[in-house]
Amino acid sequence: MPLLSKEKGEDIVIPRDEEKGYREEIVKRDNVESRRLQRYLAMPDLTRTPESPLYELIHRMVDLPYFQGFDSINVPEIVPTNISFDLFDFPPEHPARKPSDTYFVTNERILRTHTTVMWYYYLTSEIVKNRMANNEAFGVFCHGKVYRKDEIDRNHMNIFHQVDGLYLSPVSEKIITRTELEEALREIAKGIFGNDIQFRFNDDNFPYTHSSIEMEVEVGGRWIEVLGGGIAQPSVLEKLGVDSKKYTGWAFGFGLERLAIISMNLPDIRLLWSLDPRVKAQLKLGHIFQEVSKYPPITRDISFIVAKNFEPNNYFDLIRDIVPEDMLEEVKLIDSYENAEKFGADRKSYTYRVIYRSNDRTLTNEEIDPLQKRVYEETARVFQADLR
Repeated sequence: MPLLSKEKGEDIVIPRDEEKGYREEIVKRDNVESRRLQRYLAMPDLTRTPESPLYELIHRMVDLPYFQGFDSINVPEIVPTNISFDLFDFPPEHPARKPSDTYFVTNERILRTHTTVMWYYYLTSEIVKNRMANNEAFGVFCHGKVYRKDEIDRNHMNIFHQVDGLYLSPVSEKIITRTELEEALREIAKGIFGNDIQFRFNDDNFPYTHSSIEMEVEVGGRWIEVLGGGIAQPSVLEKLGVDSKKYTGWAFGFGLERLAIISMNLPDIRLLWSLDPRVKAQLKLGHIFQEVSKYPPITRDISFIVAKNFEPNNYFDLIRDIVPEDMLEEVKLIDSYENAEKFGADRKSYTYRVIYRSNDRTLTNEEIDPLQKRVYEETARVFQADLR
């Protein structure tokens, strides 16, 4: 039975005037960091690209009869720092607040790290204020790109896609509990994976919900976490203008790439962005991906001594600046150690292995050697590293 009685919700698009100004400012800076941000912002939103399996994932969920009448909201990608963290009860020491985890445009603006930020734009909108004044229930979905500094390997990218859902109901009609949340998550699991999917719930913890849970599904005999949710935290609702004595509800959010990789048994997350027609033809949910060809890797190691405040995520970004994404499979730490007598008390040795591999063709040493040379040079220059 649908949660809402109306057949269709609103399509809400938040104006981008402020974001446009920040994008223009990024272009004017014309430095390494600004070019990096421009490149990331220019990448397509695969949840709005009809031929992408992420687009199909979204529609398998939002088109379910259970969520009939839910609104859809499209929010900016450059958002205020305080809205992203303070309003959602992220503790002061949370890693997401650090430049080693988050892309800062200014001290007050970041590239959004989660689509949960849509709570602010949605709950403070006139549409929702009017519904609360009329004591109505309401729900919304938000999906799109998010940005977090991350490691480089076949399962992770620093740009990925999330979807968030939020449903609030007047207390006078019903009080939302974990039971209602689990019912909604069951509908999502069946809508995405089919009615035969096996799933289970475990306790979890998020800053902006309580009674929080994660859902795992069984795939190939393994239990894999796919999404998390909880009951909307009253303190967060209050900060967003919702009287928590009058309204309760659930919220959930999850990354879409993991579900697509599971569904298609994809060996490399970069395939989701591939323009190779042989790859694109196979990117269908439920289709087990058959590798077009297994092209050989080219491996290079780099060892250096650097200050102990070295942040690996910043190093991964430097490598992304040099090596095209479609040529970079993995950067992994293979050794690290300290030797105060040899290096100094405030320095440490690292060795990283850079694995170059294309999903489309065989790379050559003639292509890779100049890139690796730049990695050496920029490692020394940017991090004041002593190469070994």
